Amino acid sequence: MEGFLKLSTLLIVCMLVSAPMASEAAISCGAVASNLGQCINYLTRGGFVPRGCCSGVQRLHSMARTTRDRQQACRCIQGAARALGSRLNPGRAARLPGACRVRISYPISARTNCNNIR
Repeated sequence: MEGFLKLSTLLIVCMLVSAPMASEAAISCGAVASNLGQCINYLTRGGFVPRGCCSGVQRLHSMARTTRDRQQACRCIQGAARALGSRLNPGRAARLPGACRVRISYPISARTNCNNIR
C-alpha cells in the first residue's frame, strides 16, 4: 500500500509539473512516471534493479526522440526526484541508465540543466 501511495503521489506531481509544458514535447510527465514507476523501490531502498524498471527505462529512452522530448523527460525526472525528496538515493538514480544498459548523453542529477540537453 505504501508503494502505491508513493507512485500515486509521484504521478500527480508529474502531471502538475507537465501541464504548462505538455504542448512543447511529445513526452508527458505521466508517461515518464508510468515508465519509471517500477524503479521507485530500487531508487529509494536499493537491492536489485527490477526487469520491469529496465524495460521502462528502455521504453522512455526510445520515446525521447527529439531535443524537446529529452528536455521534458529530464524536467519530469527532476520533478519526481523532488517529490521523493531525501528518500531518493542520488547515486542509484545516476547509475540507473547504465544498470539498464541504456546510454544517455547527460547525467541523471538534480543539478543537470535540462535546457542544455540536446
